[in-house]
Amino acid sequence: MAKKSMTPQAASRIQASADRSGTNQGFKSRSMAAAAKNAKK
Repeated sequence: MAKKSMTPQAASRIQASADRSGTNQGFKSRSMAAAAKNAKK
């Protein structure tokens, strides 16, 4: 399976899902940070 970079759209989906379910709260911030880092490339 190919490694994919975190995109702002993917991070947004993760954040919305985590907010709805109340889980993965720590992953929200990591995904947003990764998306911001990858967007600068």
